[in-house]
Amino acid sequence: MTKKLVTTVAAGALFAGLAVAPVAYTQDTTQPQPDQTQTMQPAPTTEAPANEAQTTTPPAAGEAPADVAKSDATYLTEQASDQIAASTYMGQTVYNAGDESIGEINDLIIKKNGAVEAAVIGVGGFLGLGEKNVAVPFDRIAIAEQPNTDALKLTTTETADTLKAAPEFKTKAQQVAEQNANQPVDTSTTSSTGTAPAQPQQ
Repeated sequence: MTKKLVTTVAAGALFAGLAVAPVAYTQDTTQPQPDQTQTMQPAPTTEAPANEAQTTTPPAAGEAPADVAKSDATYLTEQASDQIAASTYMGQTVYNAGDESIGEINDLIIKKNGAVEAAVIGVGGFLGLGEKNVAVPFDRIAIAEQPNTDALKLTTTETADTLKAAPEFKTKAQQVAEQNANQPVDTSTTSSTGTAPAQPQQ
């Protein structure tokens, strides 16, 4: 009898567990567990709220704001008193120490880093005919601005005789043209599409 009672109680407990398990499972899936919940946090923002004061340091007196200073450093907006436009040199007469004209500037030779290396002065000739270009190192030319104008007066320690005796300056274009002119023309190739002379009939 005791065995039947124990078996019946065990069987009842088993059935009760099976009956309660689906309900417990359903409750578990419908209600989030505390350790599985995710907390949503707002994304970080780089802008300060409207009601909070900005912490940026204002520029010092007489100093431009950072964004304006950057743009001014990138572009020039006007020519300064110590700057000369390259076009101002073109056609300028160059004088010797005795204030005599010895030629005119035809071009400037500028290095890749922006430094002016030489002034190409046209010397000799008449009205541009028979003129020779001489590249005079730029540090041999003194520049004086005329008062109340943008005109320049250029003087050099060179003389008309030293410039006439100096070697002629040749641009890259002139050098390439001379190289191409000096290359012999290859006339050894003949056309293979020519017609053969007719053979006499016998």
